[in-house]
Amino acid sequence: MELHLKIVGALLIGLALMHIIIPKYFKWEQELTSLTLITRQILYVHTFFIAFIVLLMGLLCLSYSHELIYDPFGRVISLGLFAFWLTRLIFNSWSTHLRHGRESGLRQSCISCFLPRGYILQVFS
Repeated sequence: MELHLKIVGALLIGLALMHIIIPKYFKWEQELTSLTLITRQILYVHTFFIAFIVLLMGLLCLSYSHELIYDPFGRVISLGLFAFWLTRLIFNSWSTHLRHGRESGLRQSCISCFLPRGYILQVFS
């Protein structure tokens, strides 16, 4: 199980680093021109802190995998991480349905979002 936590830690660090390219990939410079400056800044700040928290989760899994499994407080933390990723998966399911009302988009979302998050949920459960 420690190996799986370390794999999840690496996945989470990769996910955090992917946030670096999100603004360019989604063309935020053009997409967000209609928003006020404060709203754009809030979006950038929230994206940074989401990436930062995901990075910290990944570092926690890599550095303290033993404690997350065997220590009672570590199990509580794992339960919290499970609740976080379950909630994220539920919201992702809802937003995927809104974005992709078609089969090909759903298939892509299943592969890129649901499978990795399902693995993360399994490890934290």
